[in-house]
Amino acid sequence: MHEITAKSVYSGIAIGKIKFYDKKPHVITRTSVEDTDKEISRYETATQAAIDELNALYETAVQKVGEANAEVFHVQAMMLEDEDYSDSVKNIICMQNVNAEYAVATTGDNFAEMFAGMDDEYFKARSADVKDISERLIRVLAGKSEKSALGEEPVILLAEDLAPSETVQMDKSKLLAFVTRCGSANSHTAILARTMGIPALVQADISQEYEGFLAVVDGYEGKLIIDPEQSVYEAYAQKKQEEEQKKALLSELKGKETITKSGKRIQLYANIGNPNDLASVLENDAGGIGLFRSEFLYLEHDTFPTEQQQFEAYKKVVQTMGGKKVIIRTLDIGADKQVDYFGLEKEENPALGLRAIRICLTRPEIFRTQLRALYRASAFGKLAIMYPMITSMAELRQIKEISKAVRSELEAEGVKLGEVEEGIMIETPAAAIMSDELADEVDFFSIGTNDLSQYTMAIDRQNAKLDPFFDAHHPALLRLIQMVCDSAHKAGIWVGICGELGADTSLTEQFVQMGIDELSVSPSQILPLRKVIRQI
Repeated sequence: MHEITAKSVYSGIAIGKIKFYDKKPHVITRTSVEDTDKEISRYETATQAAIDELNALYETAVQKVGEANAEVFHVQAMMLEDEDYSDSVKNIICMQNVNAEYAVATTGDNFAEMFAGMDDEYFKARSADVKDISERLIRVLAGKSEKSALGEEPVILLAEDLAPSETVQMDKSKLLAFVTRCGSANSHTAILARTMGIPALVQADISQEYEGFLAVVDGYEGKLIIDPEQSVYEAYAQKKQEEEQKKALLSELKGKETITKSGKRIQLYANIGNPNDLASVLENDAGGIGLFRSEFLYLEHDTFPTEQQQFEAYKKVVQTMGGKKVIIRTLDIGADKQVDYFGLEKEENPALGLRAIRICLTRPEIFRTQLRALYRASAFGKLAIMYPMITSMAELRQIKEISKAVRSELEAEGVKLGEVEEGIMIETPAAAIMSDELADEVDFFSIGTNDLSQYTMAIDRQNAKLDPFFDAHHPALLRLIQMVCDSAHKAGIWVGICGELGADTSLTEQFVQMGIDELSVSPSQILPLRKVIRQI
């Protein structure tokens, strides 16, 4: 028996035989060419073929993991069209009279190294994408097709690393778990694993010699156990059986009320990134949608989405939810979510810069278009609007002036509108401290604990080096949440949590005692959280 410790990116137990995915790198030979124009033509043809592959992969990924997670393949397709990348390849071909494969490999290495050396975590992560697109181009140039890493029998897959494209194409019924030597908890591949519900470990000291051995992946403890002793095997087999029984028991909670033993009812809603997540919301029996991130519309377009495009998306969501409340957050672009066509200037500290409601108030034409679409969609279901990144009464009054003008404009046009609750996200200490005054101006508060934690502790949540300093249960954060609850209830409005902390079951009872009325979490967390609440 041999035990390897690794970093878990998705919990769960898997038991099965190991298959080692030996992704042999393409051997690139530098070849002198006379006809550089012909070589550039080969490169351009291969680029288009690779883009077509990525677009097809995007469609496959949408069905498996939703639009938000499939977006990585759109990003990679855009990287293939990047002028700097393309110019580098063509320049190497022309200046050195070499074959396209060598030019692509050299450019890929240079760009990957450049991204890896950047301070910004987002751009660091692009290093893996550059390697992925370069390998894809070289494979296409070589006339080779993609091969599946899996065989006929379900296996635990070991690999040096897995590209997002490789992960999403795998047949989930044949993949028990995967373990990689490289990778991080925030890589695209790790995110896809979590979305697909596959136990996964990264940063494991693995070897090809483990091929064919029986093994256990413990995603809870972050362990890979190779050739387990009989007693260890039996213990994990029992644990896996209990895990399956828990899942079955959770499904029995569908249709049950989310209510404590003392009779306090908690609204349990879901967070979603786009309309394709609705199936998961309904499958997990959410009471409504507590956070619909409308920025997906902007991220997936090459230019500003029209009023009609936005209206159709919002209408689809409220209609599908069949009268259940849908809370749509207005545009939250900026910080780690950048869109080229917005033309935002580079900022030294984008988390504290022009983002979210600040963009809307400085570029009201964008804001008004979104509000018109939202109010129009309100006629088709129970829609509420939530404004992010509020810090002052002045901002809130400006928002109300614009929203009132938009409603009046639509009414004058004879457009049918529904009743719309309007609330704000409490995600800055300023908003929490001012919550007693803000509460008089809105219908509800939703606490965004991700940013509220970041700003309260002065910790950039994109910087992995600061993880040791981060405390999700920091007393200052909990005091601010209590302050917001007290302010909301004093003013007669409801208050919820829509950040990651909402799914932290070690705090659920404390949140209920604080007076939280609503928790909005990822769809997969709905039933486990309902179970906890019903036991309080």
